[in-house]
Amino acid sequence: MKKENQKIEKLCSFYVSDWHFATMILPYVNCKIDENIKIITILENNIEENIKVLVNKLNLKNKKEILSINWKSIKSSKYQEIENKLNSESNEKTENIIIINGSKSYMEQNNYNIEKWIQKSNISNIKIINFFELTEFNSSIKEILDVHDKVFNTSGEKEIPEVFEGYKKSV
Repeated sequence: MKKENQKIEKLCSFYVSDWHFATMILPYVNCKIDENIKIITILENNIEENIKVLVNKLNLKNKKEILSINWKSIKSSKYQEIENKLNSESNEKTENIIIINGSKSYMEQNNYNIEKWIQKSNISNIKIINFFELTEFNSSIKEILDVHDKVFNTSGEKEIPEVFEGYKKSV
């Protein structure tokens, strides 16, 4: 999946509603903007209105930058469209965080598209955060954890055993 000079990290997270997802991601995005990190979203559900409401209620210093991120849904899972989006929004000079959420098929297809894009790109530092809706993925949490490096929750990036006590990665 990755070239010799690439640093790719995959995180997973679980949410119960679009509002929960928005409240989880906003403080993190606000912080990453301070670190000059590029945020790219591939979302099946449009959360733009949720983000606008929360940004106006929260005391965030990067409101303008947060609102400039595309929080609208991308209905397509076609490789060419995802490749075009990633090529136009990514930045070779900084870390890139790709945030994805949606149904199981949407997530699988777009993770495949991202991996295919990574093979072709010159981007060297990529973090992919997959957000899984808990009600849809509840029965496959162990399988999800097995293919990710860390977990993202309201307190940030964590090692999987810190959040899921007793978890052991399947070999």
